[in-house]
Amino acid sequence: MKKHVPNIITCLNLVCGAAAVILTLWGYWWPAFCFVLAGAVFDFCDGAAARLLGAYSDIGKELDSLSDMVTFGLAPALMFFTWYYKINTGYPSWIAFIPLVIAPLSAVRLARFNLDDRQKTGFIGLPTPALAMIVGSLTAYGHVCMQNGVDGILPGLLCSSWFIPVAAVFLALMLISEIPMFSLKGNPDSRKASGTRWVMMTSAALIIILCIILRPEGVPFFGVFFLMIFFFFVWYLLSQILTCLLPD
Repeated sequence: MKKHVPNIITCLNLVCGAAAVILTLWGYWWPAFCFVLAGAVFDFCDGAAARLLGAYSDIGKELDSLSDMVTFGLAPALMFFTWYYKINTGYPSWIAFIPLVIAPLSAVRLARFNLDDRQKTGFIGLPTPALAMIVGSLTAYGHVCMQNGVDGILPGLLCSSWFIPVAAVFLALMLISEIPMFSLKGNPDSRKASGTRWVMMTSAALIIILCIILRPEGVPFFGVFFLMIFFFFVWYLLSQILTCLLPD
């Protein structure tokens, strides 16, 4: 029985992804993102369960990628698509289809991960869960602001003609880039990994404090939580890009 536990958890990730897709199509962006977050928890737990129980299998590896494709590839692509199509109605509707590029490049990213021996302790290219956190938290925050009649820079960007297609193409290209990305699963005995982990945790704490202090008026706390996630993963991406560009 124990050999099936990781796969059951992986399937829960897939169920969360399917729910996120349905809610997104209905225009419930922040509830959809909550299911993406739940899927991310299950995605973490299935690997932990496999290590704990020694229940590794080829089918589990493939099932994990298929589940991630729905939760972290298709769902965020549809979040950007539906937002532009339903909210930004003053612009040509064909532009709304540009964010769908996230879906196929997420599939390429996941396929490469399964075959790339370089990604045992780190990532090459933006991980699909990180992309889903950026896209999902941003649209969820925009939805909360819209419901509460709150204006701001981020809601304004979401409602612009250019931001969503540009951001979608940039993030999609980051998926298949050759930029090394830090992973929490990195070698715990590595001094460099430990230092990077400390920097990321410190950054997360600072982002949480700043988001609470600078909380926009009228935004409920769960909306601020979405904002924290957005800024943390944007910082994660930008810091990895800068680390790659700067000389050793």
